[in-house]
Amino acid sequence: MKSVLSVVEKSPIHDAAAVDRVRADLKINPDEVRRLRTRFFKHGRDDLAALEAISADRREAFAQRVGLHSLSLDQRIDSSLDGATKLLFRTAGGFLIESVVLRPATGRTALCVSSQVGCAAACDFCATGRMGIARDLTAADIVDQLVQANQLLRSEDRRVRNVVFMGMGEPLHNEAALHGALTALTEAATFHHPPSRILVSSVGVPAAMQRLAEAFPTVHQALSLHSAVQGTREEIVPLSRKHTVAELRLTVAQLNRRQRCPVMLEYVMLAGVNDGQEDAAALLAWCAGLRVHVNLIPYNPVADAPHLAGSDRPTIEAFANVLKAAGVPTTVRYSLGADIEAACGQLVRKENRRIAMR
Repeated sequence: MKSVLSVVEKSPIHDAAAVDRVRADLKINPDEVRRLRTRFFKHGRDDLAALEAISADRREAFAQRVGLHSLSLDQRIDSSLDGATKLLFRTAGGFLIESVVLRPATGRTALCVSSQVGCAAACDFCATGRMGIARDLTAADIVDQLVQANQLLRSEDRRVRNVVFMGMGEPLHNEAALHGALTALTEAATFHHPPSRILVSSVGVPAAMQRLAEAFPTVHQALSLHSAVQGTREEIVPLSRKHTVAELRLTVAQLNRRQRCPVMLEYVMLAGVNDGQEDAAALLAWCAGLRVHVNLIPYNPVADAPHLAGSDRPTIEAFANVLKAAGVPTTVRYSLGADIEAACGQLVRKENRRIAMR
């Protein structure tokens, strides 16, 4: 759904202080703005329906000074397999980013959001990491992904239940925008989204993980670990040369003391790289004494990484059984939307390279 308002520099609708200044300048009743925000953030109403909360004689002036959207929807791609929907958004600078709406059989609709255009972490198995970093998204860009997803879902009588920061980018490399977006997502005046239904995934930035837990203690955190063996993780995740598996283990232990929820450990299963029984034993030792939940992820092939292959299902199950037998909570995540992943990722990489070279 394209925005009915052009994308220009305006006070973002999620910024309560900025919007209140506009309201005061235009002498708009505070109740009208509250109704607009309720319609827009909580009910997923479209732009025109939300703006009808503002009196007709001030509506146009308000719309000229307050931006409902910072992104425009460029393309929607629906999976023919499982109901996942890929949303391609274009930023004000012309870059493309991805969000994914997931409709699992449980009915708990989730949205996977992006935090950057590209990513500097350069993980070996990740398509986004091979793009490099083009720019950070703003808090408004992050928030708008949820706004537009809820507007899309309204026609299905659905609403996003879980928000996961597992899209493009490393959220903790864009910390200020992440914290601004989390504030907007959780505060009563906007979405009032339960923090416990938000998950922020990081490749492992210890100081930023600590600050996130301090600022948002009930927001869940995930660590993209992928190996508990230092040398192996350095090959998969170059950032591990800066933050070792030992340092990350200490960080998770500190998060456990601060937060009640376990830390999710994400582990992409790569054939012959990190899927052996010795790798399982190393992960088991790493998890000892920690409150964690291991999420094993089958690898989706990336065109730019022909040297990597995913582990077969029996290997994944055997790996999982080692952890489960020792009492480590473990699940195997089979991704939704596999049929729309590759083509979409290639489109984003090609288009963003073109924009960056202007």
